[in-house]
Amino acid sequence: MASLDAVSITILLGAVLVLAGILSSLIALRFGAPLLLLFLIIGMAAGESGPGGIRFDDVHLAYTVGSIALALILFDGGLRTRLQAFRSVLAPAGLLATLGVLVTAALTAPLAKFGLGVGWTEGLLVGAMVGSTDAAAVFFLIHAGGLRLRPRVAAVLEVESATNDPFAVFLAIVVVEILLIGDRPWSATAAMLAEQGVLGAVVGILGGRAMVLVLNRLGLPQGLHGPFVATAALVIFGVAAAVHGSGFLAAYLAGLIVGNRRTRAHGTVVVFLDAVTWLAQIVMFVLLGLLVEPVRLASSAGPALLIAAGLTVVARPAAVFLCLAPFRFSRREKLFVSWVGLRGAVGIFLASIPLLVGMKAAQLYFDVVFVVVLVSLLVQGWTLAPAARRLGVAFARPDPVAHRVELDLPGQMAQELVGYLIEADSPYLRRGITPFWAKPILVVRDEHVLTAAEAGPVRPGDYVYLLAPPEKAAALDRFFVDMPPPSSPDPRLLGDFFVSADATLGALAEIYGLALDPALAATSLADHFARELGLPPRRGDVLRLGDVLLIAHKVVAGRLTQVGLQLAEPDTTAKQPATPAGRIKSALRRGVAFVIGRS
Repeated sequence: MASLDAVSITILLGAVLVLAGILSSLIALRFGAPLLLLFLIIGMAAGESGPGGIRFDDVHLAYTVGSIALALILFDGGLRTRLQAFRSVLAPAGLLATLGVLVTAALTAPLAKFGLGVGWTEGLLVGAMVGSTDAAAVFFLIHAGGLRLRPRVAAVLEVESATNDPFAVFLAIVVVEILLIGDRPWSATAAMLAEQGVLGAVVGILGGRAMVLVLNRLGLPQGLHGPFVATAALVIFGVAAAVHGSGFLAAYLAGLIVGNRRTRAHGTVVVFLDAVTWLAQIVMFVLLGLLVEPVRLASSAGPALLIAAGLTVVARPAAVFLCLAPFRFSRREKLFVSWVGLRGAVGIFLASIPLLVGMKAAQLYFDVVFVVVLVSLLVQGWTLAPAARRLGVAFARPDPVAHRVELDLPGQMAQELVGYLIEADSPYLRRGITPFWAKPILVVRDEHVLTAAEAGPVRPGDYVYLLAPPEKAAALDRFFVDMPPPSSPDPRLLGDFFVSADATLGALAEIYGLALDPALAATSLADHFARELGLPPRRGDVLRLGDVLLIAHKVVAGRLTQVGLQLAEPDTTAKQPATPAGRIKSALRRGVAFVIGRS
């Protein structure tokens, strides 16, 4: 019975710690504190040196849980990286996620070598451990601070923080293997590096495509799509590691493929993985916090603070300015991207690897990295919002949130049900524009479900449900919530998009971010065609409005009734010389298209 009681008490303590981590998110939102910092503090407080008094020194368990958590986090990061939406920043973000991590690690290595009194390779290991940024920490703080960053800066940060972890893990594990094996030819090291990268990429690409095939071909019971994807991600991670490839790279690439291909129950999968990755992070950070002894941290605080300072003011800025040099980022934008290099889950997880394999000075590395992460979360985390405003990369008000509901329709993949609450100030009521590919099906009014025909004109307080292609669902937000004007027309809203000729030029300018003379804002499309052409319009007549072509689609009794919209083609008559940035972008796009299986 005593052993049964011990199991029950262990479950109770574990559940209480996780529950405390979940509830701490309310504190973080209220005070703008880094959430991961609170998870670590909960673990430290529950540890042997804290009020909890729990003795925990099972590094193997912590590493196992950390590996599972990190594989899921990386898969989720790939799943959420929408390549179509981030195409314009793939090149700068890709450089930051690869070359940037390497430069950061290399510049941190001298600080670790002289600060800790270790060799150059050991110094590079410490640099690799703290070389990547933490996506969860960055975007939780942006949300908690009510920030609306400039679109290009936000996109770079999102893609970089979601993609740099695999490279940092890859680099750190290779350095650990070099230290364990000892002196070996550089050719053998390069071969090992290539083997891990190639095998990890192959397993990830094949596994991701297989996952897409299974999701679309097998009729899984409702509710099992999310668990299937999560466990399949772990299978891909395990297979890659078993064949001596990079499991973390494989997990990320698999997520990238699944996230950028049309699959069933995509919304359900994303919601499930969101919950799973948060739970994984909480458990991982609490366990890592339990491994820490605050007294021991104090003894390594001096060199750790030196490394943290050098990383923040030298290594990270140098990497950012170098990687963003070929691209047109302002000095203020580069400074902000430099400051937002928060360290988090990956660094502490990597610091547990030397402990697991019994490396010399492993405990020192763990303590130093732990302090560096704490300092980063405290200093950079709490100053992120003021820095954004001072550097002018944040807008005055945050983006409005579109409360969109997405429902998968079994038996097909071309359409899903997308729902919105119609607020009193909804642009849907004001503009009277509906995309051609989004068909209103249901209206919920006063707790009654009505067809679109039965409901008639939509009223404030209604819930409207439309059929729309899954890949265009997010583009509908702009029709139901007053979003800031886009920097360029959204391709998802063009091509097969037709509007009533009674719609105004001002409404189109709002949706597409077009420059328009205020005097023309109230002019209808029909009147605009009549005035510009000077003759009755005919089907196929074209007018240009900024970057958008207006095409007369339907004419009844000489009166234009429907207009189609297309993105104007750029002038390609004079071939421009390829720039280094352009060549980088082209190479990345070709590589990405191959990985996700698109021609």
